[in-house]
Amino acid sequence: MTIQPIASQPIAAAGETSPAAAVRAPVQTMDSDVFMSLLVAQLKNQNPSAPMDTNQMMSQTIQLSMMEKMSELTTSSKEGFSLQMRSAAAQLIGQSVGYTLDDGTTGTGTASSVSYAGTVPTVKVGDLSIPLDSITGLTAPAAS
Repeated sequence: MTIQPIASQPIAAAGETSPAAAVRAPVQTMDSDVFMSLLVAQLKNQNPSAPMDTNQMMSQTIQLSMMEKMSELTTSSKEGFSLQMRSAAAQLIGQSVGYTLDDGTTGTGTASSVSYAGTVPTVKVGDLSIPLDSITGLTAPAAS
């Protein structure tokens, strides 16, 4: 009896997926424009002898309004958080800070400047630009 080799495929360890099995989930977002166009299409294509229930239409309009307000709230929260990060970073100037880099390196130094160029402010400590979320502690400089 001859054993035929099977096409070789890597075997994934427990909890891993093989590259061929990875499926990309589509990103879908619905904003008020999409919702409104769906509502208009629904109204255009409704049966004239059996129009849409007024309560249902009001419910959909309220859902649209709630969705818009939630989007505004989310935007406001993100802007507020960004402002808090900028303020916190600015207050570090002149302070002795401790930090841990992504590679695990730790260090301390005096914060000399702040950059707001990226999504997370960076604090200049010596020659390094340390992201604000990598700052692990701070101490006031010794009084002279």
